Amino acid sequence: MSNKLDCMGMCSEFSKMVLLSDIVRRETSGCIPSSYVRPKNERPNLLDMESSDVSIPLINLHEMDDHQHSLVVKAIGEACKSDGFFMVKNHGIPETVLSEMLRISKEYFKLPECERMKAYSDDPKKTMRLSTSCNVKIEKVASWRDYLRLHCYPLKDFIHQWPSNPHSFQEIVGEYCKRVRELALKLLEAISESLGMEKKYMEKALGKQGQHMAINYYPPCPQPELTFGLPGHNDPNAITILLQDTVPGLQILRNGKWLAVNPLPNTLIINIGNQIEVLSNGRYKSVLHRAIVNKDNERISVATFYCPSYDAVMEPARELVDEEHPRITKAFTYGEYYDQFWNLDLQSESCLDLFKV
Repeated sequence: MSNKLDCMGMCSEFSKMVLLSDIVRRETSGCIPSSYVRPKNERPNLLDMESSDVSIPLINLHEMDDHQHSLVVKAIGEACKSDGFFMVKNHGIPETVLSEMLRISKEYFKLPECERMKAYSDDPKKTMRLSTSCNVKIEKVASWRDYLRLHCYPLKDFIHQWPSNPHSFQEIVGEYCKRVRELALKLLEAISESLGMEKKYMEKALGKQGQHMAINYYPPCPQPELTFGLPGHNDPNAITILLQDTVPGLQILRNGKWLAVNPLPNTLIINIGNQIEVLSNGRYKSVLHRAIVNKDNERISVATFYCPSYDAVMEPARELVDEEHPRITKAFTYGEYYDQFWNLDLQSESCLDLFKV
């Protein structure tokens, strides 16, 4: 009885903080709340799409370990230059680790409201927090998602802050984080080599480095044509590694049209963030992408953001600046950049403009 009363008290304490997933559970009208409805000119045009036969490059990382290394590095460089996105297979993360990560993520979002709300915060500086939409303090229209944000590196500094319910959450997510970091460093080496730099260049440029994770939950949406899971944006970090479940939702902008990046079993999506665009002096560009929502199915995605440390100085590599390629930005710390990005409510294209020469 006392546990039930404690739970009721907790829910009362958080009564002013509402997660989308709990709104959906209580809503029976078949319409989405007005706070999620985009203006007509900002709604997803789900009919104006790139052909479903087209996709982003799929790169086999197993071939990096043999005589095909240079060809794989070249393919990664071409994908960074042309698409800003690519998929990888044979990436070294066991399928069981991927499936367990998705399973425990879904299980977390199925916990009772009062249990999940223990982690709720709208403070972006907290290293572990559950929240909704994106930046609820400043955004004018909400996005159709809840998310759990975790800092992950160094893992020993943060893992004890994470939820302990479900009981295996820390163990499963911790293992996934370690594996993804190994992959991120491998990709940074390949990106460095593809630019003609020594392979540790990107890793060193990121300073002490940071690794954050967003476990995203997109509930079924009765009117998906009126809203977004996330509107079009660029990522402020170096690279993002995305794990998706089987429900489509990710789209990238290519040649003025949106292209769906449908899930493939045991693959991961890699995209170039703003800091790789800066370090490469614009050779590689961060590309607009968005998440749409589904009328019938919930969707889980796990985005790992590999970042510079807060005090790392970001600027174009000197070797990549010449008469044909003048430097695109001034020097700045990642902390300065991230603070500006957060205050712009996902308008990271505008954010990069603030630091351009």
